[in-house]
Amino acid sequence: MNTLLFPVILAGGKGERFWPLSRKDRPKQFLSLDGSSRSLLQATADRLLALGGTWDSLWVITSSQIAEGVRQQLPDLPVENLLIESEGRDTAAAVAWTSLEIKQRYGEDAVIGFFPADHWIADQKAFADALSAATQLAASTAAIVTLGIKPTFPSTGYGYIEQGEKIGSFNELPAYHVNRFTEKPNRETAETFLSTGRFSWNSGMFVFRAGVVLKELHTHAPEIIEPLEEHGSNIYPQLPKKSIDYALMEKTNLAYVLPVDFGWDDLGDWNAIERLLKTEETPNVELATHIGLDTQGAIIYASNPEDVVVTIGLEDVVIVRDRNVTLVVKKERTQEIKQILKILQSDSRFTDLL
Repeated sequence: MNTLLFPVILAGGKGERFWPLSRKDRPKQFLSLDGSSRSLLQATADRLLALGGTWDSLWVITSSQIAEGVRQQLPDLPVENLLIESEGRDTAAAVAWTSLEIKQRYGEDAVIGFFPADHWIADQKAFADALSAATQLAASTAAIVTLGIKPTFPSTGYGYIEQGEKIGSFNELPAYHVNRFTEKPNRETAETFLSTGRFSWNSGMFVFRAGVVLKELHTHAPEIIEPLEEHGSNIYPQLPKKSIDYALMEKTNLAYVLPVDFGWDDLGDWNAIERLLKTEETPNVELATHIGLDTQGAIIYASNPEDVVVTIGLEDVVIVRDRNVTLVVKKERTQEIKQILKILQSDSRFTDLL
């Protein structure tokens, strides 16, 4: 990769849908969910460093609540490359602040990439090739490049990107102008999207030059970029809470998509574990000592190897045992874990469970 890419890891999320394993003192990005010894955050850093950069070029933005944990997980990260949000304001503010900092240090032509800390990627070489193509496009064009994942099923849990006119190829990957972004569709709409062959899943990974994205933020999200430029990060708690998709990507005319295929999963909830680890030979995904009778399609996790989970006659459930909490939920209702957390937050008896 001829042009240096400054990768930024977005590591401020709470990972609430992985509760009770993911908690305030140990959020999802600090967990290893694939059976390896590396956390999601560490695996993301490994993947980005393998692109040819160094720790000096890698950045992380995270929340004040878990900043010390990030330092422990990534001890080689330069202290000046760790941006700490005093209060989480979603991804638009994170992108704006980090882009300002990188522009100040390296100039407006610095190419920046943003990467969530909770993605799983199978083919590292294909990922590197895609990032090389995105960097070439961003360096040569006033473009905000997003990686669009080639869909493998009609997901209702991901956003979609419709590709428009082809504008060329980069590193042998075709690039297209974005026609539109669509939020999570219903099943029928998702099936229609797949049948056209023009839609990709929105990966949430973006590449652009600092000057390009800052100019577009001035046009489409001045309420975020202007206070940051005037007051610096001290204004952070007063910034509007908006995603980069809503604040910028759905409005800009400079959005381009590279449809890519490198084996990808957004580890959003417990069902992602099944997608990663399920085999045809086993009836369940077991990350615990499990004794089961007539149990199938279950995801079973226990953080303490001495705990034993015993099941009889269960199907399509998630069972998680961590410290002083046991969660049992039907797989199709894991999205509702957030509602349980709101109930726990409202009762002082349970604040230590969060």
